[in-house]
Amino acid sequence: MNLKQRIIRQIEADGPISVADYMAMCLFDRDAGYYTTREPFGKDGDFITAPEVSQMFGELVGVWCVDTWQALGSPDDFVLCEFGPGRGTLMNDLIRTAGKIAPGFVAAAKIHMIEISERLTEIQQKTLGKHSSSIAWKKNFDDIASGPLITVANELFDAIPSRQYVKTKGRFVERVLALDAVQNLVFAAGSGSIDATLLPPGSDIAPEGSIFEIAPARNALMQQIAARIHRERGAALLFDYGHLQQGFGDTLQALSHHNSVDVLHIPGAADLTTHVDFHALALAARREGCKTSAMTQGDFLLAMGLLDRAGALGQHKSAELQEQIRLDVERLADPEQMGTLFKVLCVSDPATHVFPFEAK
Repeated sequence: MNLKQRIIRQIEADGPISVADYMAMCLFDRDAGYYTTREPFGKDGDFITAPEVSQMFGELVGVWCVDTWQALGSPDDFVLCEFGPGRGTLMNDLIRTAGKIAPGFVAAAKIHMIEISERLTEIQQKTLGKHSSSIAWKKNFDDIASGPLITVANELFDAIPSRQYVKTKGRFVERVLALDAVQNLVFAAGSGSIDATLLPPGSDIAPEGSIFEIAPARNALMQQIAARIHRERGAALLFDYGHLQQGFGDTLQALSHHNSVDVLHIPGAADLTTHVDFHALALAARREGCKTSAMTQGDFLLAMGLLDRAGALGQHKSAELQEQIRLDVERLADPEQMGTLFKVLCVSDPATHVFPFEAK
């Protein structure tokens, strides 16, 4: 019995399930979940993340980490943590770069990787090679070592399940997965409602059928990270695609082999995400006493020296390689590609100013 059949059986037995529960089953089911059974990254997978586009992404994140470590007073002992490390490419480029510009940074770092997939952990260990012996892999954030924290994550929050509410007969009720007359999966309006204070401004005049997305699990993780940063000092750098202001809209999407597919068509065999509400994440972090700032990925990379790094990387190289570097820069930073859709949120303790962000 495949995952889709199991989901249908569950709905037959217990009734409709939330969008969040559907996402969780599709992505993390132990036997058939997308992240537990598949190789999603790269040209042969379903999508290419920024670290896989070019080494420049991880290198500039490495520069940011060194800058942040220095802003913290260059502690002799601190935790460097990455959530959802993919194939380990980002951390590999980060360590290589940091080792060149600040060997003391690498010597002081207790490196932790938060990864729930044993299959991906093995891939990360292979990518990181000689560094693996000094890296601790953990499944939970609570298990990392104590001390000042510098943490990074790329496309982490979009994969954490979110709930959807649809405006039906003048009120917002939970959007659920149900079965039609011939046992096909369909979206439906459930009976559960949402506290009106959690809705964005304008909910009263939003048209029928409007959808609002909220992700309590994302906010809870953000609060957990921020509480640790506030307590022991540090900063977090979080990349994802999403929006800086709350609003209405259905952003649930499925991706397979670099193409969009129906979100109900192949459960467990396609990446399933919703856009990240950076406004909600920032509020969650500030509730824990941290300061936050956000900008587009393009603005961040340009501020960190993307163009200079591209020039240095292409110097004395073939025209073909120089053209590829130019295309990689466009892919990462151009507003028409990843530059504007992807945002970066910085969270830091109140005493630490982190370039190039303006804290709020």
